[in-house]
Parts: sequence; C-alpha cells; structure tokens
Amino acid sequence: MGRHLVTSALQAGHHVTMFNRGIHGPELFPDVDIVKGNRDGGLDSLESGHWDAVVDTCGYVPRIVKQSADFLRGKVDHYTFISSISAYADPPFSGMDETAPLASLPAVQNEEVTGETYGPFKVLCENAVKEVFSDRALIVRPGLIVGPHDPTDRFTYWPARIQRSGEIAAPGNPFHPVQVIDVRDLADWIIRLVEASCSGDYNATGPEKRITFSDFLNLCCDSVGAKPDFTWLSEEFLLENKIRPFVDLPLWLPGDYKAMQEVSINKALSADLKFRPIGQTIKDTLNWDLTRGGGDRRAGLSRLQEEDLLRKWKISNQFC
Repeated sequence: MGRHLVTSALQAGHHVTMFNRGIHGPELFPDVDIVKGNRDGGLDSLESGHWDAVVDTCGYVPRIVKQSADFLRGKVDHYTFISSISAYADPPFSGMDETAPLASLPAVQNEEVTGETYGPFKVLCENAVKEVFSDRALIVRPGLIVGPHDPTDRFTYWPARIQRSGEIAAPGNPFHPVQVIDVRDLADWIIRLVEASCSGDYNATGPEKRITFSDFLNLCCDSVGAKPDFTWLSEEFLLENKIRPFVDLPLWLPGDYKAMQEVSINKALSADLKFRPIGQTIKDTLNWDLTRGGGDRRAGLSRLQEEDLLRKWKISNQFC
C-alpha cells in the first residue's frame, strides 16, 4: 500500500513525508522527504515535525501501534489506520458491515502475528488509535488488496496461470463470490477521505457489483487472451488432499468462510469509493508480473502439484 499511497498523495498535490527504516525500496521517490527510524522504539526522529495527517499502513502489534499513536499525539491532526476485514469475528456472514462483531484475542503469551492472532491484533490496534485520536481517527478495513507490486501472489497467480492456458484446476463452487480491491483505487480513495478529515470505520473491497469465481476466471481469460479448460474440483476433494484455502488455490475459501468475500461496502460506496474495471487490474498485474522474471511463487500450485491434483481427481471420478 505504501508506494501507491505516496503516489496518490503526490498526484493530488500534497507534500509527503515517508517514515521508514530505509531497507525496502530506498530508491523510490527520490524527491520525497524521508525520515528514517523504527516504529518500535525508534520514533525520536519524528520529534520536531508536525503533519496534517498520518496514514499507518503497517500496524500489526497493538503495543507498537499504541507507541506510534501516543508519540504522534499533538504532532498530527488526523490518523488513518489500515486494518483488515480479518478484524471481524468468526464465523463471517454474508453482507457483514461495519457494525458486525469484532474478533477477540485468544489466550496468547507473546506478540507473534499468526493466522489466529492477526485479526484480533488488528482490533486492538484500531482501539489504540481510537483511544488517542477519537473522532480524528479513520479506520479502513480492506479485503484482499491486489494489483501491481503485490508480492503475495494471492491474485497474481490466476492471470499468470491462465496465460499459460491448458487444463486448469479451479476450486470449489464456480458460483461462490470473489472480492478484491485494486491498491490504486484504495489509495486514491483513502487520500480523498484524509483530505476531507473523515473518521469512523469503513470496509473497503470490491467490485461494486457481485462477481462469482467463474466470472473472475473468465475475466482473466478475456484480459490475457487465453482459452484454457477449467476443471472444477469439489471442496471436499481439495480439503481431503490438503489443499490450503487462499494459499494453494488463491481466492478460494470453503464453507462458511466464503462470506469473507461477501462483505458489505455500502458505507464506502456512499463515501465515493470508485473502481477501475477488474480487467484493467488483471492486465496491469500480469504486465508487472512479467517484469519479475522467474522464481518461486508465495501462493498457488506449482505445475507438478496441479498436474498431480488433476490426475487424482480424474481417478477418483472413474469410480463414482
């Protein structure tokens, strides 16, 4: 998110300061003010500054977010915290909006961010910001953020895989929903909210109208100009074969968890959240992906895994 927020803010005519450790992408934005430090105990380099607003894109541990919020009290007029729809309690339900119950923390003895603690930690981070900034706090809960420069491969896998064509393993029910948001649309919208000093909680995902998994894969086909053959594998079969939802087959969530991709964004739409066509996001993501070269992906099946899975599927169906 960070690089796209900076781009959006600059395009909107704002004076931007970046605070970071100077480790990742130090060559980016050479003309932007950079303050080096570390948010965990290394905030002193921000002592003399004052800013109209801060956008906190990388808060995961409540103690550290509380440090940042406390330190910036009186130094910034408005605080935006990027949370997640994972902040909602299990089980998710279709159409859940900003009033849905939030996750509570399991019994843990450390600050390790895991699949179990990620959502509850985000809730505590939100609370830390609200405690300090009250009605000057904006909480954004995105769904899956996608687009160029996304290193997770949780979206990129599909355009790249479909471009290779052939027989493709497709997960679960083709009519299950898919929700994603282009990072550039999200960044532009957040900057507009900050300009208006908006506060409160907002879900932020897309598209504006519901699409299914089948719709999404067909959009990928149209966008990359491929005509593969999709073989839809049942959820039971995938789980029996230890295929990890959202990881081995990105965007797939089985059972009740599909509701994580049926989140209400009515409040964000009322606040002027806009979307570019998903086909454009697919094309731009693939074009960026092609510049990365080879290497292992962080999500998705390898060729051998997919071939093995399809072979097992065909064998199992011979005896049905």
